Amino acid sequence: MKRFLVPLAVLAGLLAVLAAGLRHDPRTLPSALLGKPAPDFNLPRLDASAEPMSSRAMRGQVWILNVWASWCEPCRDEQPVLADFAARRIAPVLGLNYKDDRQNAIRWLREAGDPYTASIVDRKGETAIDYGVYGVPETFVIDRSGIVRYRLAGPLTHALVDTVIVPLVGQLQREADHD
Repeated sequence: MKRFLVPLAVLAGLLAVLAAGLRHDPRTLPSALLGKPAPDFNLPRLDASAEPMSSRAMRGQVWILNVWASWCEPCRDEQPVLADFAARRIAPVLGLNYKDDRQNAIRWLREAGDPYTASIVDRKGETAIDYGVYGVPETFVIDRSGIVRYRLAGPLTHALVDTVIVPLVGQLQREADHD
């Protein structure tokens, strides 16, 4: 009888770990950046304008960083949501094009619609690594001081935009107006 207790205890422990993992929402992956300064970048623009885009250029405003790629199917699903959000002009949306072919990315934006104030090219994925990106799409809300206030792994939905992103951006804009 005792020889069955050890394997039974191990099995019970494994089941407890599995159950805890199943209750975890993978879209709420922890981010070491929350409440900390967003990593600086200075990257070329996808539209190949002569001027690179810098994170410092976004200081002084609440803004959204959306990590995307033309080869990413969930990015295609979130594109209409981003387009609707961008049309509302609540905050600028900067696209970080991740490990993508430039021509494919440009074609995709031309076909699907371009919701971005600007898109920057992260060909090697180094900036995405600095942001702790697990995969695409991912979205960050960054305040006027350059502090990361929210991170979402996975595609945005209309419900998330309306219940999380818009209220948070509004709150951050009001806080900055009172400073």
